[in-house]
Amino acid sequence: MKCRGMEEGGIDRRVMLTTLAAAALGAAGPAAAETGVTDTRIKVGQSAVFTGPAKDFGVDYKAGIALAFDKVNKTGGVNGRTLELVSHDDAYEPKKTAENTVKLIDEDKVFALIGYVATGNLIAAMPLAEKAGVPMFAPLVGTTSFRTTHNRYLFHVRASYETELRKIVGHLATLGINNIAVIYQNSAFGKSNLDTCLQIAQGLKVKVVDSVPMEIAATDAKPQVAQLTKAQPGAVVMIMAGKMVEVFLRDYRAAGAASPLYTISVGITDAPGSAQRLNGGLEGLVTASIVPSPQASRLAIVADYRKDRADAGEKIDSYTMLEGYIAARVFVEGVKRAGKALTREGFIKAMEDMGTTKIGDFPLVYGPNNHNGSNFVDLEMYTRSGSLRR
Repeated sequence: MKCRGMEEGGIDRRVMLTTLAAAALGAAGPAAAETGVTDTRIKVGQSAVFTGPAKDFGVDYKAGIALAFDKVNKTGGVNGRTLELVSHDDAYEPKKTAENTVKLIDEDKVFALIGYVATGNLIAAMPLAEKAGVPMFAPLVGTTSFRTTHNRYLFHVRASYETELRKIVGHLATLGINNIAVIYQNSAFGKSNLDTCLQIAQGLKVKVVDSVPMEIAATDAKPQVAQLTKAQPGAVVMIMAGKMVEVFLRDYRAAGAASPLYTISVGITDAPGSAQRLNGGLEGLVTASIVPSPQASRLAIVADYRKDRADAGEKIDSYTMLEGYIAARVFVEGVKRAGKALTREGFIKAMEDMGTTKIGDFPLVYGPNNHNGSNFVDLEMYTRSGSLRR
């Protein structure tokens, strides 16, 4: 009878258990999606410099990323999801970058990180991102060590500083200038890329007659100018970023020093402003450029940038903003290829499967063992007004 009773009530009991299970599942909600991803949104985090002497880098880079994200959002997002950029100021201080990164991962709960600025800041943030399994995308950093040591969570877009310095020193060697001096930022960024420059120069049989450090917050470069002038180099290579570049140029021009000057891509951001403040003192400075000119509308990627910028009423217009725009476009392509069921691992695989591709007409290469992106580097010279010509 006991067995018969259970059998007779079996259907009702199964219905009851099924109902309870469904209720429990409903209370818990659907299976958890990837962190930072909902049905309608993808949250992306950034820590960068928005105040202080190097703020132009962070401000312009963020503006370029936001411009590309906003355009995508206005046209329906990526696979139906809009992109939200959460940005925190680190004032160029690595300790603050680490704190911001923890906040972005643990509190803001972002899907990925994008648009970090400066070598020391990336050094502070990268172990935190790697430990949490969060992709770090397109830092404004070209330091060699990040390229030679493969990290599956780190994806570059810009060419490396090694590629830039090889272009500069190789150009000087071709011109027959076989003795140079280097002035470098007294930081992890400056020191590591000084080492890279010394190695390149040795390989090209170019003698580095002196290397002089300078503090990023310096307001006087007269001692550095005097030391470099005494060394009598055939050219001076600048491995610096931010307002310190203007300080050095001001004192270098005032001293009547004549050796030609070369800078890597992060040397000047606000070229028209620098030209005005230096009373034309940018004239003749040669820079490595890792994106095309923002005025070169004949190129598809620049034409897109200029149209989106005009449509948005954006006033910022710089190489750094264009770089941010391109970086964001590459990120969007990776997210798109990862598909509707977006995960961090799926995004990494989509990026690695991208192979040789173009965003607009900007060439990039990615693979399982190659997260370096672009090798585009050109040399351009500043005019008195701050424009560039090849």
